[in-house]
Amino acid sequence: MANSITDETMEYVGILAKLELTKEEKEQAKKDMGKMLDYIDKLNELDTAGAEPMSHVFSMNNVFRQDVVTNGDGREDMLKNAPEQKEGAFKVPKTVE
Repeated sequence: MANSITDETMEYVGILAKLELTKEEKEQAKKDMGKMLDYIDKLNELDTAGAEPMSHVFSMNNVFRQDVVTNGDGREDMLKNAPEQKEGAFKVPKTVE
């Protein structure tokens, strides 16, 4: 393993992540983190000279649609279901004294 994680590093990571790990969990986490760093080193060996940087795996540009009202103002229809209404709104019992 080219990347060795020290006990101090594990303590620091535990503090940052607000984790309380047992000694066995710390040892397993050290092994796992070492494997992750080794994999990153392996990825760094790839030739990416011709690869363009991208922010997303799909090539999308402005996928937002226009916000268009399609059902109109249905206030009157909604108020038909209200047990009580006042000035074009639902009237509800007072909840705060």
